[in-house]
Amino acid sequence: MTIGNLTAIAVKQAKPADKPYKMTDGGGMYLLVDVKGGKYWRLNYRFAGKSKTLALGSYPLTSLAEARDCRDKARKLLEQNTDPGMVKKVAKLTAHHAAENSFEAVAREWQEKFKSSWTAQTANKNLRILEVNAFPWIGHRAIDDLKAPELLAVIRRIEARGLIDTAHRLRMTAGQVFRYGIATGRCDRNIAADLSGALVPLKKTHFAAITDPTKFGQLLRDIWGYEGQFSTSCAFKLSALFGLRPGEVRGLEWSEVDVDNALIRIPLGKMKSRRLHVVPLCRQAMQIIDELKPLTGGGRFCFPGMRMNDRPMSENTINAALRRLGYDTKNEQTAHGFRSSFSTMAHGSGLFRGEVVEIQLAHKHGDAVRLAYDRGEYLEERRRLMQWWADECDRMREGAQIIPLRGNTTA
Repeated sequence: MTIGNLTAIAVKQAKPADKPYKMTDGGGMYLLVDVKGGKYWRLNYRFAGKSKTLALGSYPLTSLAEARDCRDKARKLLEQNTDPGMVKKVAKLTAHHAAENSFEAVAREWQEKFKSSWTAQTANKNLRILEVNAFPWIGHRAIDDLKAPELLAVIRRIEARGLIDTAHRLRMTAGQVFRYGIATGRCDRNIAADLSGALVPLKKTHFAAITDPTKFGQLLRDIWGYEGQFSTSCAFKLSALFGLRPGEVRGLEWSEVDVDNALIRIPLGKMKSRRLHVVPLCRQAMQIIDELKPLTGGGRFCFPGMRMNDRPMSENTINAALRRLGYDTKNEQTAHGFRSSFSTMAHGSGLFRGEVVEIQLAHKHGDAVRLAYDRGEYLEERRRLMQWWADECDRMREGAQIIPLRGNTTA
């Protein structure tokens, strides 16, 4: 058997003909040239008394020297009574299986399956933290092969940048991916759980908030005297009156405002608690919304962005307005702090049941049965609560009667 008949120049210069033809190199290997000029390396061999053909690659991606190396490896397998075609098939199946069960593949499958139960912000944040901080380093690895030190090394990169909260969030998110992998039979352990004591501890922080009625009255006077953009002024005032999270205020859509029934209905996809949240509208809030509608009512968002109407206002707008009024948003008052102000004074008034205030704050409480009835169970009580709060805000703003706080308060 003569081996090495072909040359690199002959392979390169081979031209297509009216029908496919072969250029043999010996040892069963040849170059197949098709009518369109495609060039493919093939190896004919016999195994268990049957003639078979093994694909060795295509030219020029696989050179003559590389094709010969593949042929020699296949011949050695034959000498060991092993079918090289079967070896290749198993390797292909193994690679496909590994790709389907990589950390990235399982994470994206988990994200797709559960994103409908999250807010859009949470869904985007979960995926983004993985895409930026995990996939480039461990995304290709089979999830069942990953070890705790590998995940820790990825998290250490985040800690080194001073992003401690992000590091903890990645560990938590990775843990959810591993739990999903266990449930779907792709891995046996949640290695993220092994890292619970290996990260730099989080320093628990609270959103700055004014809870003293006298000082809060001054804040309200400053807000009602704000001279910035009219839509920002409206969002500023409603932030104080609603007790909603900043993202829920700025993301409010006109389709969610029911003027006829004096309600706002925020769908579950936008709420942190992942439940429909109903906000009764007090007289003062209705007046603000009536004044705002001629300006932004033709669009989707009540408070659109300054540059793009198809997006809500920036998440920094209210905090920027507070700073413009001279308030320290780190230590004195934040946009999120209005919730604490409302909660502290509403609980402290002693006029309303605690669960009514908590439902209005969209906090989870009680057992599953009670949660199922929260949407309408306390609506009339919450109407009274929100009208009381708006009236109290008017009194505090006017420097009149101060809310008497009773006993312990809940922020």
